[in-house]
Amino acid sequence: MVVRTGAQRLAEDPGLVPNGRLGLITNFTGVLPDLTPTSVALRAAGLPLAALFGPEHGLRGTAQAGASEGEGVDPDTGLPVFDTYRRQGRELDDLFSGVDVLLFDIQDIGTRLYTYIWTMYDCQQAAARLGMPFVVLDRPNPLGGVRVEGPLLQPGFESFVGRAPIPLRHGLTVGELALQLGAATVVSLEGWSRDSSGVEPWVPPSPNMPTPETALVYPGTGLFEGTNLSEGRGTTRPFETIGAPYVDDRLVPALRACELPGVMFRRTWFEPVFHKYAGQALSGVQLHVVDREAFEPVRTALVMLRMLNELYPDDFDLLPSLDKLWGSDSLRKALESGDDPVELLTTPADWVRDGVLLYEGDGR
Repeated sequence: MVVRTGAQRLAEDPGLVPNGRLGLITNFTGVLPDLTPTSVALRAAGLPLAALFGPEHGLRGTAQAGASEGEGVDPDTGLPVFDTYRRQGRELDDLFSGVDVLLFDIQDIGTRLYTYIWTMYDCQQAAARLGMPFVVLDRPNPLGGVRVEGPLLQPGFESFVGRAPIPLRHGLTVGELALQLGAATVVSLEGWSRDSSGVEPWVPPSPNMPTPETALVYPGTGLFEGTNLSEGRGTTRPFETIGAPYVDDRLVPALRACELPGVMFRRTWFEPVFHKYAGQALSGVQLHVVDREAFEPVRTALVMLRMLNELYPDDFDLLPSLDKLWGSDSLRKALESGDDPVELLTTPADWVRDGVLLYEGDGR
């Protein structure tokens, strides 16, 4: 069955959202199936768009991680563009002074670490403070809606890679997540089922998320940002390629011996052009997912961390950011004490069970 996104449905039926001046939180992933930008399609449908608001990486996606493009005028629509990145509270509220209704249309990748959902959350909170309707134009979760992995974020470890207690791989669409996190209206998907996976057409949602395979491994290998290994930023295979100057020929055989489902490991050498170890030749491992249904990204990453900890005790190191990425200090403490971090894996009983969401929402 053909999937129809919330943006496509709204472009065809402008009556799905409240009346008033519309502000659209979006970026280059906000497109219709024919790749027309949502902003252009909504304007053509006669919807009263008044402003655009961009997240991390910017409206056009030219900015690297931890940056945005700033403000200006969108050449496609002539609308003013405002930058939401790293803005909260009154500063964020003030951005929305020229609109009456906020729309959100950005492609997520199904992982708590990805900042677009926290841009949505922050803007959703701002809309609640301002008494303004908040509408999510829903899109598929490219990892599907059945599998959930990793612990819930714990209080005290909130950050822009996790504002609220959701799992690392959360199994929700952005619309479902918005309903879970606060007050929202959702222009829902049509033709998407929970056991679906992938997104067509695939628009790389950020500079270091080039392929669907990157998104699939990211719930696990994103944790390597909290270590002194390169997570492959600055290569053509970020998050699929992991390495450091001290990794030798013992790692790949050790990982193969673990017989992890759905994935193969290959020794590789690479030289990042930016980020960790830029310009240095590194040795490491590339993950090759051969069965996406069997593959467990979080379990796989925890086994990799355990092996690195065991093989390179004098070189392997953890960074302070690991606690925020994991959502608590339990992973760091397990590695520091030599315990098996795989034992930390639990499926939150109050999240998704047997492919059924354990909450009720009122999508449109």
